[in-house]
Amino acid sequence: MSTQLDQLKQLTKVVADTGDFESMKAYKPQDATTNPSLILAAASKPEYAPLVDKAVADRKGSGLTGAKQVDDVVDHILVNFGLEILKIVPGRVSTETDARLSFDTAGSIAKGRQLIGIYEKNGISRDRVLIKIASTWEGIKAAEVLEKEGIHCNLTLLFSLAQAVACAEGGIQLISPFVGRILDWFKASTKKDYAPTEDPGVVSVTQIYNYYKKFGHKTEVMGASFRNKGEITELAGCDLLTISPALLGELQASTDPLTRKLDAVAAQKLDIAKRHYDEKTFRYELNDDAMATEKTADGIRKFAVDIVKLEALVAAKLR
Repeated sequence: MSTQLDQLKQLTKVVADTGDFESMKAYKPQDATTNPSLILAAASKPEYAPLVDKAVADRKGSGLTGAKQVDDVVDHILVNFGLEILKIVPGRVSTETDARLSFDTAGSIAKGRQLIGIYEKNGISRDRVLIKIASTWEGIKAAEVLEKEGIHCNLTLLFSLAQAVACAEGGIQLISPFVGRILDWFKASTKKDYAPTEDPGVVSVTQIYNYYKKFGHKTEVMGASFRNKGEITELAGCDLLTISPALLGELQASTDPLTRKLDAVAAQKLDIAKRHYDEKTFRYELNDDAMATEKTADGIRKFAVDIVKLEALVAAKLR
């Protein structure tokens, strides 16, 4: 019998949600995603110190000073990890912009151009990189501009259909709806457990996937942030799923049969109302969704904290 991981790979593009290269080599995903928290965790391990040290050494003579120099080194660390990842995965790597730019359209555009520029200087084409930006209104507008320049984006920290539809209307390459964090919120709010079929995160991604396929949106749906294997198996058939090494291991260890749960053809026959969002309706609907509002804000805060920690690590090395 083939493993559940092998079965899943027949239905869905499997992505490794890690900064750990050995895990990627073990599970052979198509793509890989990183975020500031994953890079910070990896950068703190001795085996990855050379990637950090190389960025510091290479950029010491950049002519930049102070905060600008630290920011520049951090960008090169993020790309150094991405370059190593691209030696392992055949597809794309997602590299995240600074979460503190989540409400700064111009800043997000500049950061996206900066990151892609470093990749291109290292011989990597734009089609192998996704720039990760938070799914705020400002983030979505920044990604629209970058997409028109051929810089493809992954809109992350996405918790609602409003965010998903705005991304699709903006012609964004890919979205990462966060399954597990939605479950976390509902478990804390309702004080109850959910079976995988009733999991609010699974329900949310299913709704987004069906909407996209019903109306022919080209934006890819990549379920993210899983808390258990059941969430993953309930989303078999999704365009992509980005999965932590621990859960990839669970899928690898099981030979239980796995069936398609999301189906693009079936979605086209569903009775779904078309939606459209301008800034006012987007902000109101997001505000009206307590879970999406709280989890988007919480995610931005946590990623920002880890970028600050990464900057402190860099500043100490520059001294």
